[in-house]
Order: sequence, then C-alpha cells, then structure tokens
Amino acid sequence: MKIGVISDTHGSLKAWRKVMKEYFADADMIIHAGDLFEDFDTGEFINELAKEMNGLRIPFIVARGNCDAETDLALADFPVASPYAFAQINSVRILVNHGKKMTEEDMIELANKWNIDIFVSGHTHKPKLMKKGGVVLLNPGSPSMGKREQSVGMIYLNDKGFKIKIFNIETGDEIKSGA
Repeated sequence: MKIGVISDTHGSLKAWRKVMKEYFADADMIIHAGDLFEDFDTGEFINELAKEMNGLRIPFIVARGNCDAETDLALADFPVASPYAFAQINSVRILVNHGKKMTEEDMIELANKWNIDIFVSGHTHKPKLMKKGGVVLLNPGSPSMGKREQSVGMIYLNDKGFKIKIFNIETGDEIKSGA
C-alpha cells in the first residue's frame, strides 16, 4: 500500500497537480497535515484546488492547519479533523497534527501514550524524517512553499512493516528515507 503524505499546499493548484500526477497517481490514500487553501497571494484559484481535492476517489485524511480558516474549509466536501486525525492500516497507527504548537518531545509523548507508529506533522515547510523514542516523526515539507526544496512524503506499507521516503518534487530526488 502507498500513502501519499503532504502538508502546506497553501492553495497552490500547480503544486497539487504536479504531486498528484508525478507522485500520488497510484497512491491508495493521501494524508494532508493542514494548511490546504490559504494562498498567500499566489494568484491561484483555491476553488479549483478544493474541487480537485473534493474529487479524490481514495481515502483522504486531513488535519486542520493554523491557516485553515472556516471560510476556506467550507469549500471542502471531506472531513478536516482538529487538532488530530488518525488512521490505522493493519497494525500501523498514524497520527496527524499540523504541528504549530507541538515540540518533538510533545509528539513523542503523545505518540507513546496512544501507541502511534508514525506521527505526521507540517507547519515548518521543512522536510523531516527521524525515529525517536520508538516513534517515526514525519514532516513532508511543502510542495509549494518549501524552505529549501518543494517536497512530499510517501509511506510504503507491507506485511513486514513500513518504509518512508521524502521526495524533492522539482528534481525527483529522494531527500530522506527510513522506517
């Protein structure tokens, strides 16, 4: 199973389309760690982005970000969980939170309390993949407003566990990988 992981699209229809075509085309599920539509004057059309997200025919799990205003979220025909979204696929438990008010230690503590394997966050626009305290912390970065590169993540699940990769969407290079 392939799970596309994205955060901080910030209304970029161009970045969303690129990711969907080149990275998530064969994904079985998509996880979004928030800040979906706020466009920061990119000149793109959030209504069109919302329409494309609404048209997804695979599971779409979304946690609300700090820039996700009620008026923007009214465009969504899918649930946006706040402050946490949760998914369990087989024995792998995934918790999603935008991450604005959480330290790594907070994430690890909560993940250990709830037996979480992967804690997905966003907010920083910087990709991060690390295992700490028995928990994998994954921040896919941002496909539209990355600090160094535009990036997304992919979780590969199988009977033996999971592997995670983060990709630079401009070059196709693998930035980070691990389990």
